[in-house]
Amino acid sequence: MELGLKGKVAVVTGGTEGIGKAAAVRFVAEGAKVAICARRAELLQKTAEELTRAGGDVLALTADVSRGEEVERFMHAVVERFGRIDILVNNAGTSSAHPFDAIDDGTWYADIDLKLFGAIRCARIAIPHMKKQGGGRIINITTVGGKQPGAKSMPTTVTRAAGLALTKALSKELAPDNILVNTVCIGKIKSGQHERAAARQGVSAEAYYDTMAKNIPLNRVGEAEEVANVIAFLSSSAASYVTGSSFNLDGGISGVL
Repeated sequence: MELGLKGKVAVVTGGTEGIGKAAAVRFVAEGAKVAICARRAELLQKTAEELTRAGGDVLALTADVSRGEEVERFMHAVVERFGRIDILVNNAGTSSAHPFDAIDDGTWYADIDLKLFGAIRCARIAIPHMKKQGGGRIINITTVGGKQPGAKSMPTTVTRAAGLALTKALSKELAPDNILVNTVCIGKIKSGQHERAAARQGVSAEAYYDTMAKNIPLNRVGEAEEVANVIAFLSSSAASYVTGSSFNLDGGISGVL
């Protein structure tokens, strides 16, 4: 299927591994120009080189989306380099799940600043450019836990629930400007974060993922590329009538639509 992404400019936060990297790889394969940011400079450079070797026109800058001045520097660099922003994928974030009484104010602030305000800051800068050019796409990566939070799942589930609300509110506000806003709610997806956790526990990544998969109806952990496929669809001309929607990518584990 022709997705109509050739020549589009896609911005992906947290673009050096996992879902972010897979999305950037898919955008390059579709002929889009790609801007990625992340906090770790060495990994960012390595990813940028991989994308360039694959034929991508790539901008890569270190930026922490929990810091407003770094977001501004990155997003303005995107416009200076490419002249426009067609797609924004708010992917930056980590999983943080603890019992309520074990979470102090600093942990709450850090989680909200990274996952919620990071998306807000990026969208705030991207939206005027999208309006000026006649439309765009914003895809927020959230989790099924934001819809169906469990015990000892905070602060992530609370922050992600706010991301769902942001998605729906923005979709209604920006629809007249042809800016479509959706969210992909992930379940258990393979990532560097999980593999680092496996290493800390002294087990192989394969064994770690097998344990994670036990309660998943599809009996496996998802691949980052499977999330990237949905991101590419939502960014494309094929999804021109889709906005304000959430898409569960969880192998059937959640009990909510």
